[in-house]
Amino acid sequence: MRRSPVRAVRNRAGSTATVIESSGNVFKDLNIPESGEALVKADLALRIADRIQSRAMTQTRAAAVLGISQADVSDLVRGKLKGFSTERLFRFLNSLGQDVEIVIRDRGAAGTGYVHVLSMQPERPSPRNPRKA
Repeated sequence: MRRSPVRAVRNRAGSTATVIESSGNVFKDLNIPESGEALVKADLALRIADRIQSRAMTQTRAAAVLGISQADVSDLVRGKLKGFSTERLFRFLNSLGQDVEIVIRDRGAAGTGYVHVLSMQPERPSPRNPRKA
């Protein structure tokens, strides 16, 4: 039996608040247009910010690597993604040494498909594909 997405909860002070369970996409929950794309762009931006941080790059250095201004890097890592297409975010990930693979699967009769971003652990190089690292 599926639980109702709306329920009442009582806080420590004893007052009651209504809680609505998330759909898994905060942009959809907030009725943002193109919510699926907004979620993908946010996931990609998070990966870019993580990569910049893991490489201990300054925003100035990241800007040079990505070919954008420091102000754009600042917007990007703070989630201000207006003006950044998914394709552009893919190129940024490539510039930061990340491969981007797009996988298309048939959902059959399961309904409308979806888009999401996954991070995978690096694979060891193989003799057949030396680019994998």
